Order: sequence, then structure tokens, then C-alpha cells
Amino acid sequence: MISTLTTFKLPKPLTPDEARSVFLSTAPKYREVPGLIRKVYVLSEDGGTAGGMYLWHSRSDAEAMYTDAWRDFVKGKYGVEPAVTYFDSPVVVDNVAGQILS
Repeated sequence: MISTLTTFKLPKPLTPDEARSVFLSTAPKYREVPGLIRKVYVLSEDGGTAGGMYLWHSRSDAEAMYTDAWRDFVKGKYGVEPAVTYFDSPVVVDNVAGQILS
């Protein structure tokens, strides 16, 4: 498994309520993405940076998501280019499922 962190510095800070509204409007887009296990939307405490933390089955699954079309979607929605950072995730603790995955 791998994790990715996507971030983008917003041109104007969002309040938590504004961010929730925007994130809920895009969340359905991620329901059927092949290889995506989980996505968590994030907003910095000052509201100036937003993004997502993703857990993927494989790097190739993640790379299939972060296309030019995805980057254009983010830029159109938020007005800025996203950054994507990849991390190996050799062990995942899932307290909801009561599992440790490796």
C-alpha cells in the first residue's frame, strides 16, 4: 500500500464550514476510484492550505488518479496547482475494522 498527500495553497482562506461544503461537493467523485481505499480531506488551521490524504492499494492506482485532467479539475475548483507527495505505507492500523494491514 501507499499513501499520498495532496496539498494546495488557497488564494483565499476557507472557514471550516466553507471547506466542508466544498469537500462534500467533490467527495462523490472519489467513491468508485479503482484502488482507492480511503480519502481524508484536510484543511490547515489557518484555512490557507487544503488537500487530501489518500490510502491506495498501489502506486499505479494513485498515478492513474493524478492525471492532467485531475490537476485541471483541482485548479478549476480552487484556483491553484496541487502538489502530490507519495509515501510507502508498509503497515496500516484500522481501528474501525479492528485490523492491522501489511
